[in-house]
Amino acid sequence: MISRDYEGKVVIVTGAGQGIGAEVAKAYAKCQAQVVLAELEPHLGTETERLIVEQGGKALFVPTDVREPEQIVALMNTVRERYGRVDILINNAALSRFGSPYELSVEMWDTILNTNLRGAFLCSREAAKVMRLQNSGSIVNIASTRAFQSEENSEAYAASKGGIIALTHALAASLAHDGIQVNSISPGWIETRDYGALRDIDHVQHWSGRVGHPGDIAGACLFLTHPDNRFMNGTNLIIDGGMTKTMIYVP
Repeated sequence: MISRDYEGKVVIVTGAGQGIGAEVAKAYAKCQAQVVLAELEPHLGTETERLIVEQGGKALFVPTDVREPEQIVALMNTVRERYGRVDILINNAALSRFGSPYELSVEMWDTILNTNLRGAFLCSREAAKVMRLQNSGSIVNIASTRAFQSEENSEAYAASKGGIIALTHALAASLAHDGIQVNSISPGWIETRDYGALRDIDHVQHWSGRVGHPGDIAGACLFLTHPDNRFMNGTNLIIDGGMTKTMIYVP
């Protein structure tokens, strides 16, 4: 990607304080974009902002809990008042909790769905209200390969990520006449903590020969939101090193 393609663009990344969100924010900042860091935890948002600015990028941390609709509205109002536009929204904020479906509380179910799915919808809707005035904009929702395959005790998280896939193509249809493009990415195993602690067996089970890292998802975001790729709309990219296509036989 040529950095000037994003120069001056206003990019909002939710859950930008760590992991995939932080790496996505840094990638856009390196491409000369103005990055807005929507993050729940102040110490994480402040640290990502500091790192971007130290590296010569432009970043603004806006404390945001995507479970709270009024905070999402406040986020978009802040961005509109300060920059006058929203070019790209990356809906990355997510919460995962695993446990027996026999014990999963209604409160935890609601917390996960309100963070991962409802939050993505509300952020998209409020950003789209600004994007439609420009007749342009790009939204990327971060889903998961768990939308397509599961392990036990992951019901709420899987439901939220499956919902994001459906939300993506529904929004793409609804927002198309306003010039807004909507796509999603389904990451597989993306190691966000200690990559060096991974075992050989962790890497070799991927056709790509390694576990993924946040930069793999950041690169996919840059690809989907690049002006040359406007024909991609309502699409979900699976970024998993081939894991979901692997046939497994028990000897």
